[in-house]
Amino acid sequence: MLTGLAIRDVVLIDRLELGFRAGLSVLTGETGAGKSILLDALGLALGARGDSGLVRHGAEQASVAATFEIAPSHPAFSLLAEQGLEPDSLLILRRILSADGRSRAFANDQPISIGLLRRLGDLLVEVHGQFDDRGLLDPTTHREALDSFGTLQGQVEAVRQAFRNWRQAAAAEQQAVEEGNRARADETFLRHSVEELDALSPEEGEEDRLAEQRSLMMNAEQIAEALSTALALLDGDRGVESGLAGASRQLGRVVGKTGDILTPALAALDRATAETQEAVHLLQSVTSDMETDPAALAKAEERLYALRDVARKHGVEVNDLPALRGHLAAQLAAIDDSGDRLARLAAEAAAARTAYLAAATALHEARTKAATRLDKAVSAELPPLKLEKARFQTRLDPLEESGWGADGIDRITFAVATNPGLPPGPINKIASGGELSRFMLALKVVLSQASPVPTLVFDEVDSGIGGATADAVGERLARLGGDLQVLVITHSPQVAARGSQHLRVEKRAARDQTTTTVVPLGDGERREEIARMLSGAEITNEARAAADRLMTSR
Repeated sequence: MLTGLAIRDVVLIDRLELGFRAGLSVLTGETGAGKSILLDALGLALGARGDSGLVRHGAEQASVAATFEIAPSHPAFSLLAEQGLEPDSLLILRRILSADGRSRAFANDQPISIGLLRRLGDLLVEVHGQFDDRGLLDPTTHREALDSFGTLQGQVEAVRQAFRNWRQAAAAEQQAVEEGNRARADETFLRHSVEELDALSPEEGEEDRLAEQRSLMMNAEQIAEALSTALALLDGDRGVESGLAGASRQLGRVVGKTGDILTPALAALDRATAETQEAVHLLQSVTSDMETDPAALAKAEERLYALRDVARKHGVEVNDLPALRGHLAAQLAAIDDSGDRLARLAAEAAAARTAYLAAATALHEARTKAATRLDKAVSAELPPLKLEKARFQTRLDPLEESGWGADGIDRITFAVATNPGLPPGPINKIASGGELSRFMLALKVVLSQASPVPTLVFDEVDSGIGGATADAVGERLARLGGDLQVLVITHSPQVAARGSQHLRVEKRAARDQTTTTVVPLGDGERREEIARMLSGAEITNEARAAADRLMTSR
């Protein structure tokens, strides 16, 4: 709820600190004292449009800070967390408006956008009489209000889940259709490509092998000469192998006379001889495998160029051709199987639509019953509020399928007819002034348990009424104050007498400056204020007695 309001340099307000309590708080005062300025200031803190004309003359800027105590379960906590702000049970919304029209907003001293400030304000306070586009006067809130009144949140969530399932199934079907269309457009190309790759039959790592083979054949003569020279140096009468054998024989003749000194050298010679023999064997093998046929070279080059041409055409590496073949073949298989797959996905989408429509239809029926109860409850509140000729109606208009959504298949609006014989119209278009505020009061009395907004503000809800009707308004405001925090600006003594907190708005003139201030009233001061409201400028003893009766009868 709203616990405090600090105002600086707003129109006629210089410095003002207000504290508010739970229940019904009434604000009274002479006409022109500045009660509307308080609403303008509160509106700034709630994200209303800032007009530089609200800055007090001679001041550089105006500022308003509204302090709220909110429960951890309140939606404002979730909204703050979504924005990366640390939520707290004490929330201070602050707005600074410069004389040049620039505006800044803060939540617990953290800068926020004006849009976020307005969203937070919408969750915390509803003002009726000044901000005609907020709260229940905004048609977009009517669906949620009806669902809350009918405790239909479980069914609403079931519809939302069914809608998500339907959208996902429909999206999968659409994607398959688009993929199938693209694939069929490319079917000729795909079949030709697969046939071409099948004929070529590329193998993993084939490019490297062919490139190596081609290089060998192109340099076969030079390689053969090098092999022959190497073999001659290693083998033969004067080759390395013969020299190693001769060295071993010479050392073998004296090894018995040297102890173990020559043993390592002889072992090394044996190893060198074995390695040399292995090298000779390998060189002889390479020599015998050397391909020198020009036809073989041409064949290898032709194969290599063919592989590279196909790879270039498809924009891949030669080594990726086997994988490409598999991918293209899979696309062809998908085309061949697309009929069965599309039929399955279409059936799933149709089933999901049927499930959604069943859930949405059940919700529509539940909403229709809740709307009947709501209309009856609101209509019962109208006659005591001098709206006995008015008619309230909750309209559920069916949407075209293109308009079906996560919240169902209905467009829900609250409509009223203020005169017999006229069709009901939107509540924010038909009713006006105090009449509109009384409609809102009747609605709020009925919906008080369902609304997440903890604070309601009514501006002159008693406009144009008096006597028993004003008393009925006061009784309903007090009843509403038992569930929510209610602030009301009133000229009615019957309403003022019902308040658990009474604040008087005064205009004071000092020297060349006029200021608006607010004074909390004790019981004695309340008696005088209510007597003033009853009698006018001259407060009589009869008015005081009447004020006592009003106050003691509550």
